[in-house]
Amino acid sequence: MKNVTLHQLQVFEVTARRKSFTRAAEELFLAQPTVSMQIKQLTKAVGLPLFEQMGKRLYLTDAGRELLTTCQEVFDRLSQFEMTVSDMQGLKKGKLKLAAVSTAKYFAPRLLGPFCQRYPDIDVSLKVTNRERVLERLCENNDDLYILGNPPEEDIIDYPFMEDILVVIAPNDHPLAGEKNIPLQRLAEEPFLMRESGSGTRMMVQRFFDAHNFTPHVRMELGSSEAIKQAVLGGLGLSVLSHQTLTLERAAGLLVTLDVEGFPIERFWHVVHPSGKRLSVVARSFLTYLLDEGKQVLRESEPKFTLNELRTNGNTL
Repeated sequence: MKNVTLHQLQVFEVTARRKSFTRAAEELFLAQPTVSMQIKQLTKAVGLPLFEQMGKRLYLTDAGRELLTTCQEVFDRLSQFEMTVSDMQGLKKGKLKLAAVSTAKYFAPRLLGPFCQRYPDIDVSLKVTNRERVLERLCENNDDLYILGNPPEEDIIDYPFMEDILVVIAPNDHPLAGEKNIPLQRLAEEPFLMRESGSGTRMMVQRFFDAHNFTPHVRMELGSSEAIKQAVLGGLGLSVLSHQTLTLERAAGLLVTLDVEGFPIERFWHVVHPSGKRLSVVARSFLTYLLDEGKQVLRESEPKFTLNELRTNGNTL
């Protein structure tokens, strides 16, 4: 084992967690043959098989399970050492790993801008993916902090840091664009576009519809806010999205909000981390910055639309 490299252990840990050479290669940004070769060399060094393959799925052998436990202990100690060094350095250097749900990509980079300018030597990574994958990363403790609109309720420390609102959107020439106080049931006559199951936006909208005994005519489910906006512009139906996603369309006057009963839906964005996690000085500093300054940073960097304006019938987005 003295010839085993840390890189090989990292490749093994990701492969064991993802149970697939292909998925491990995607996460590590490596070619699949490279992952297979690293595992082959590691297996030779250990002297026992680490995986059994049944179909396309990998399963750990007894030796593989022991090595995975060892890897997790090694990486945990290295992470603790990294935090200790970061504490010693203060905010001169360090790493910050963030994960955020896909809707947060519309504002998270704007939040990071001033922080990175303030601390230029901090290495920041931002992983943007769907809610299900963010929750997996949270469970596996892969990052320092996680940004979600609808966080889990257990085993986390939760900091709400910014209000968000969900609005009903339509093309600017839609027949309902000029109407006031549209009954919710009126939307049943319109085709509806929904985010995919598991999306935080979908969960909030579905919860609202269920509470009001409303069943929309869902024409299509789409996996991103961008796809939904293009579908709405294409006349495929109405939808509900966060106003954070609509900055460009707001400036171009392509979409309108509809004055629908019960809307907008108000919620919060949350930053969370696992309960019991020890945050590095860099992560603590970013958390403090987010809670103290994040809302103001976003307010100064986007067009000035108030909540009352967004509630008003026919606001062009």
